[in-house]
Amino acid sequence: MGLEDLGQVMAGLQTYRDENLLVGYEQSDDCGVYALSDELALVESVDFITPIVDDPYLYGQIAASNALSDIYAMGAIPKTALNLLMWDKEHVSKEVLEEILKGGAHKLNEAKVTLLGGHSVIDREQKYGLSVSGIVHPKHIWRNCTAQIGDALVLSKPIGSGVIATAFKSDKLALRADHEAIVSMCQLNQKASEIARNFKIHACTDITGFGLVGHLLEMCGERLGAEILTERIPLFEGVEKWIMQGVIPSGSRENFHFLNEKIQTSLEFDACIACFDSQTSGGLLFALPKSQAHMLVEQLKICGYERSVVIGEMIPRGDKPITLL
Repeated sequence: MGLEDLGQVMAGLQTYRDENLLVGYEQSDDCGVYALSDELALVESVDFITPIVDDPYLYGQIAASNALSDIYAMGAIPKTALNLLMWDKEHVSKEVLEEILKGGAHKLNEAKVTLLGGHSVIDREQKYGLSVSGIVHPKHIWRNCTAQIGDALVLSKPIGSGVIATAFKSDKLALRADHEAIVSMCQLNQKASEIARNFKIHACTDITGFGLVGHLLEMCGERLGAEILTERIPLFEGVEKWIMQGVIPSGSRENFHFLNEKIQTSLEFDACIACFDSQTSGGLLFALPKSQAHMLVEQLKICGYERSVVIGEMIPRGDKPITLL
């Protein structure tokens, strides 16, 4: 669902809370967090997606990496998972279904996360994902809305996977397992999260369906702004070319139309639409002191996030929360 529709649907929802709830859904955090003791909290999230590529094994890997990402974005460690499988029985064979689940299991094994079971239903459209539970110390939770003025913003992965996936689906681009975007979507955010725990992370989120601008807006909250140097933002191979040819997913266009009024920029549509591109299994966006940012980038690069970069900083709130330079 888009930001506007989701906001309207959730607006009147009233739910039970108790004193052990540490993080709910009010600030659009990546996970909910519930205290089990003074030193241990339960972190929970759920995510499932329709096929983003035609290869079932790759699709399973991407869906699992995408679901695990929310836990890593909270500074937490995923421990258990439940499969969520919606089977398009009319068009998807059992053999293909098996490959999807094998792909998901591959990533769970890599992350050392225990699969407890799951739930499956017959559906008109194929979907797969996971409900994931993790743990974190209550005093070491990363939230998405606790950045500070002057913080540098570090992005661990390129953006543009929505554009690339659309090019795959429209047969404009041949699917290759070694394509930069495919490799990135399969890559866990596990090591990035582990590395960042050695730094003073003030806020963190992962870049997924609402795009870089949408998730950055959540990071700004009601009191902060952000200034982004778009020329620094890493894009996947071919993204600019496909954008110029009009290969832009509908979700990215919806993000732009809903969020465009919240940004200050002189850039034309084609030059900034990638910042609104709806991502799957995107990178982590960290807010931390400037003095530590470049060291974080260097350590991320060493551990496999080769295109990590400082893309901007948090600033005092202006007339519009986000400035794209």
